[in-house]
Amino acid sequence: MKAVLLKGIGRLEIGEVSMPQVKGDKDVLLKIKAVGVCGSDIHYYRQGRIGDQIVQFPFIIGHECAAIVEDVGKGVSKVKVGDKIVVDPAISCGICDQCRMGRKNTCRNMKFLGCPGQAEGCLCEYIVMPEDCSYLYNKLSTGQAVLCEPLAIGLYAVRLAALNTRDRIAILGAGPIGLSCLISAVESGVKKCYVTEPIDARRQAAFNNGAIWVGNPDKEKIIERILQKEPAGLDAVFECAGKQETIDEAIELLKPAGKLMIVGIPKEDRVSFDIHKMRRKAVQIINVRRQNDCTADCIRMIETGRINVDFMLTHRFKPSQAAEAFEMVADYRDGVIKAVIEF
Repeated sequence: MKAVLLKGIGRLEIGEVSMPQVKGDKDVLLKIKAVGVCGSDIHYYRQGRIGDQIVQFPFIIGHECAAIVEDVGKGVSKVKVGDKIVVDPAISCGICDQCRMGRKNTCRNMKFLGCPGQAEGCLCEYIVMPEDCSYLYNKLSTGQAVLCEPLAIGLYAVRLAALNTRDRIAILGAGPIGLSCLISAVESGVKKCYVTEPIDARRQAAFNNGAIWVGNPDKEKIIERILQKEPAGLDAVFECAGKQETIDEAIELLKPAGKLMIVGIPKEDRVSFDIHKMRRKAVQIINVRRQNDCTADCIRMIETGRINVDFMLTHRFKPSQAAEAFEMVADYRDGVIKAVIEF
């Protein structure tokens, strides 16, 4: 079968790889329809790593995908050949202490699509996944199905924050994950969402989808501007840019006992915190590790119109244009929010 192979830093090429096979009773063979280009994919494309997860070239990246069931193992009962599927890219073991506690997202034996040392990605024609990672959908477009994966992260982050309708929050960074946090928070009833983002198209997208104020951190003093409106500080800040400066801004913006939600993935191996400000404010730090049991809810929310994700899908590419897609996303060109590669 054909696959988009990462052959080196900044090098994507179409190549032939072995066709995956159904081997286990609960295996599902999936024909890929579309794959989203994620920020973590860009880390592998541009840096060849995320922390200690280092790519051994060639490698297939990609984890946000929609697919059609092509074949199933004899023990599969939830899906059948021809069904349309949203893929949860996290394959948990189900037996470790984390899985038994209901924390599949921190499974000690996790295998994640497109993660070096764990599993090849989905930028290819076919993949095999467990039945439990295959979520049936009927009414979604292919683009909406792809967007369920980043939306699930945003929804999970909002649920972890345990927000109420009186809370005031900020989202620092309005890429697909930040915007997913925004629309999830708005859907949950939060009325005051502030957003910061340097890219014009993304700021406009945030303003059009529930933010009451949107600022450009490259051109204005966003801490001063937000605290003028919220002098007591914010209840929660979702750091979605993965940058030292946004972590620092979050601590300044939070009220005492506020929640710092770490959602973004930094390029650097280490970040720092102003411990004295954090200690005096008793800031709560919550690391958001992917998502946990939110995929089915995301499908229902989009299908019923409770959440709209269509505005995030801005660019479509063919597999032969994968390098163009990755360069566009990496350099934030042409107002891109989410680029999708369609097979």
